[in-house]
Amino acid sequence: MPKTAPCLKTPKAYGEKAITITNKLGAIDKELEILRDDSYIYVPLTRNLQPEEYEKLKEQIPKFETLTYTFPERKKRPKTYLELLEDKLPPHLLACLPRALDFVGDIAIIEIPPELEAYKTDIGNAILQVHKNVRTVLAKAGAVKGEHRLREFNVIAGQPKTETIHKEHGCQFYVDLAKAYFSPRLSHEHKRVASTVKEGETVIDMFTGVGPFAILIAKSHENVKVYAIDINPAAIELLKKNIRLNRVDGKVQPILGDAKQIVKKQFRRTADRVIMNLPEKAIEFVETACKALKPEGGTIHFYSFVKGLNGLEDLKNRFAEEVKKCGRTVKKILHSRFVRETAPYEWQAVLDAEIG
Repeated sequence: MPKTAPCLKTPKAYGEKAITITNKLGAIDKELEILRDDSYIYVPLTRNLQPEEYEKLKEQIPKFETLTYTFPERKKRPKTYLELLEDKLPPHLLACLPRALDFVGDIAIIEIPPELEAYKTDIGNAILQVHKNVRTVLAKAGAVKGEHRLREFNVIAGQPKTETIHKEHGCQFYVDLAKAYFSPRLSHEHKRVASTVKEGETVIDMFTGVGPFAILIAKSHENVKVYAIDINPAAIELLKKNIRLNRVDGKVQPILGDAKQIVKKQFRRTADRVIMNLPEKAIEFVETACKALKPEGGTIHFYSFVKGLNGLEDLKNRFAEEVKKCGRTVKKILHSRFVRETAPYEWQAVLDAEIG
């Protein structure tokens, strides 16, 4: 509905400056549209300018006038994609819309339940409309599976692609979701683990993927060495690009192969710290991690899936038993928590353990 309001009229050449200044003065009316014609721009104001404000404008804008003008109300953008779909979906299906979205670079990822399959294009377009920085919307088309931990996706809106550049904690990562595992939900863990590393340490990242742990550690410390291992050739190729992109050449060494074999051949008794982010199978690699640690011991960051409310305590006991089999001991659990929920009463969990 149109509304008459005080207005600043100035030639278009001074338009951006007029908007900036009136905004700083707290005088611009953000509920009304800014108007333009062939020669002038009309900036809606919430009030008449004070004499000192008028003088300030004259110092920076040589030609303007104040008057009253009729403006249309600014169209309010929907805050969520769910609001956009309220008129397009039957009411009984609105409750099924996923509330959680993952964002990797300019790609949004959603899990669409079977009952909403017929509306996936509408859902994808709504996400694009609300999130202006998103270029592609992917729908999960299966679980993470296989040796390379890959998931299938369907493009439901936007550009048909799975590759992007993702920014996290001052680092940039080339990511291809169809070729190498990457989870933005582990952002806090990447930062937390990097913050525990001390200068001069040697770190082995046993299942590095595109390198979010390894590269952040290298970027955060002057004097560290990170051996970043992965069995997926595509992940290692992306890691190499990320090492160059983040300028951590010499600090991070990418290594293609099976972590058990690589540690056995090259890195026995080498590491101060081992990262084991392979929750599906990490328990099978505890012996390898223990062999990688220096004789005096070190720290293991161990990730696994757990079920039930006692899952974390059960995991501590099971992990300690596996360490004991290797002739080592868990001197102390430094940190433990549920990282994220993966299903009802099922979580990904982490243990930071001091190993002797």
